[in-house]
Amino acid sequence: MNPKSKILIIAGSDSSGGAGIQADIKTVTTLGSYAMTAITAVTSQNTTGVKSIVPISPKEILNQIIFTSKDIKPDAIKIGMLHSNKVIDAVIKSLDNIKVKKIVLDPVMVAKGGAKLIDDKAIKSLKLRLIKKVTLITPNIPEAEILTNTKIKNKEDMIFAANKLLEYGAKNVLIKGGHLDSKFVHDIFVNKSEIKIFNNHRHKTKNTHGTGCTLSSAITAFLSCGKPIKKSCELGIKYVSFAIKSNPSYGKGHGPINHLNTMSISRKFR
Repeated sequence: MNPKSKILIIAGSDSSGGAGIQADIKTVTTLGSYAMTAITAVTSQNTTGVKSIVPISPKEILNQIIFTSKDIKPDAIKIGMLHSNKVIDAVIKSLDNIKVKKIVLDPVMVAKGGAKLIDDKAIKSLKLRLIKKVTLITPNIPEAEILTNTKIKNKEDMIFAANKLLEYGAKNVLIKGGHLDSKFVHDIFVNKSEIKIFNNHRHKTKNTHGTGCTLSSAITAFLSCGKPIKKSCELGIKYVSFAIKSNPSYGKGHGPINHLNTMSISRKFR
């Protein structure tokens, strides 16, 4: 089959393959789209934690985005790890240059094992400048707490935080509820005209490495193919839920999910 759309992914590399650009490429590919990349950082990590982070220069990040997009124009963009204020400056400059309308931002700030992936100046720049440029922002609860300077303990707090992000200039917000201690996972979609709560069964597993990267990439894939924003969130959440449920149990720590859960192999390759 031919790709349904073209997606540019701006994110960091995860050497273990469970999160970051690796998870993004797998997700976009299995959902039928063509993945292009701009690498923002190279990390040495595995399922137990992050050993090191080597940033890519802002100039080279800008070059990757603009040079790639001038040849193959993306239908949508997914943005992940942006580790510094200068990197965010470069990304904003490149977005103004290539003028793609459908953009999903996953504000990656903390790794699953607890390591901080972004500095304070970058957090401020993301909140005050980049958030206004994107179609959707998809923070988890710790990220939403950092961005809004609030404590989130329940669904009402999630909605309050989402509305604060709208005040900062966000068009659409999806706050992921996986960090709340509840039987169901509540992901809440909010914009100026509606609130939608997606309720899903919680899968009892520690293997959830890369769920945020995967979800934002899945949403971008559906959005790039013409699905409405709320429907794209619904389908992305469903894809991640199946990927968690069918995880392969790799590694000694927080293992990866199964990005191949939607893929059926053609008979000629069996």
